[in-house]
Amino acid sequence: MLQLPAFDVAFARAQFANLEQPWALFENAGGTIVPNQVVDRLTGYMRDCQVQPAGPYAPSEEAAERIRTAQRLMEEMMGAETGEVMVGPSTTMNVYLLAQALRPWFAEGDEVVVTNLDHEANSGAWRRLAEFGVTVREWRVAPDTAELEIGALENLLSERTRLVCFTHCSNIAGGFNDVAAITRLVHDAGALVCVDGVAFAPHRQLDVKAWDVDFYLCSPYKIYGPHLGLLYGKRELLLRARAQNHYFISESEVPLKLNPGGPNHELTAALTGIVDYFKTLHRHHFGESNLPLHGRLGQLYALFAEHEERIAAPFVDFLTADPAIQMIGRRTADQQQRAPTFSFLVAGRDSDEIPAALATRGIGIGSGDFYAARLIDALGVRDRGGVVRASMVHYNTADEVERLIAALTELL
Repeated sequence: MLQLPAFDVAFARAQFANLEQPWALFENAGGTIVPNQVVDRLTGYMRDCQVQPAGPYAPSEEAAERIRTAQRLMEEMMGAETGEVMVGPSTTMNVYLLAQALRPWFAEGDEVVVTNLDHEANSGAWRRLAEFGVTVREWRVAPDTAELEIGALENLLSERTRLVCFTHCSNIAGGFNDVAAITRLVHDAGALVCVDGVAFAPHRQLDVKAWDVDFYLCSPYKIYGPHLGLLYGKRELLLRARAQNHYFISESEVPLKLNPGGPNHELTAALTGIVDYFKTLHRHHFGESNLPLHGRLGQLYALFAEHEERIAAPFVDFLTADPAIQMIGRRTADQQQRAPTFSFLVAGRDSDEIPAALATRGIGIGSGDFYAARLIDALGVRDRGGVVRASMVHYNTADEVERLIAALTELL
């Protein structure tokens, strides 16, 4: 096994203009900041070739090539094949379009399983299929752990189950679900899976083929990129799905047929900057490499995981040591079990009080339901303003976490 070098967080931070400011940013689960490489790709496209792409003249050809390059790199990043990843406006919109594209597959009485753990993006659009006679079943978290239990899913599956929709990582509780194991179970029951990987993708490598998922979603703006969404689907399933674009877009034109209006040109071109950034980090830590992109990302994400676990461990110790704090989810920083996304409640305090107080100390965190409203209701904390959330990524530092702990200690 490759010996991992120490992660050079100072080098990583030097790639972000926004990190030159004094703020300690811990609302990364809501959206990460972008490195200079992404900014350069965006401004470069708009400066050099902001024209209608795919025309027979040089600037137009250049625009099309930059868009194609970004598309290909997102496929490689997810471990997908050509034509299996759609660049859309957001994960919420991508799920809505997918649900409409798959609706003709369902007969009255067919069953779709959703959870009360997910962000609403991978829940609400599927629940609306009930309007067309689909039976919606809910895979519910255990209220004492905020976890999905596979045994509970087994009890929901039937010969009428057609699709199971669940999250890879909760954007509230932070725990990982075993996507490969759940997918095997669902496939054995004769159904498909749609997995929300938005909260997973900033922290661990994506590998849709290894997991054998049918559909998988993530958001580049939470992977250090522009505000867009990525939808992966197995090619044979995308070909079967009903087109959502203009009538003259062929059913064979995947993934364009699912994307009304097509991708945003300049933001799609800017996606290449994510890979530029990752390549810069990989070269700095591992030197020149002949590995394909997916292999290099595997090494890099292993570095991220080691660093994130190390800086998060003191925060978990703080949350679990104070009897006034109730931590949601797994009480560990173990990289095998969770992402460094931590939600908690403070006895006698409304959740929205805490971020406001920390903001006066130059620390940015969040509170609320974070669009996982069904989980907040299942936990019974709606009347407390939801939860407080502090979420870390690889560009956060141990010193920033110490600042966060010190500020919370003073406040509480």
